[in-house]
Amino acid sequence: MNHDDPLLKILACPLDKGPLHLLTPEEPFVPEEALYNPRLRRRYPIVDGIPQLLPSSGEQVPEDEHEQLLKRISP
Repeated sequence: MNHDDPLLKILACPLDKGPLHLLTPEEPFVPEEALYNPRLRRRYPIVDGIPQLLPSSGEQVPEDEHEQLLKRISP
């Protein structure tokens, strides 16, 4: 998945139904591709190119990591 993928425009967080941001391994401290919801501080993995968007698949991101991710995804 890449940042220009049209699928990103229609994918939504299963909890708040808001947009998600793509995280890629090129970014510091991002070990694998994932989708991130900064409003709820939840990260959803992408496994073999398939977003895992079940509420139970998401993991809470710690405050310090959240701050770093906000700097990366903010324009």
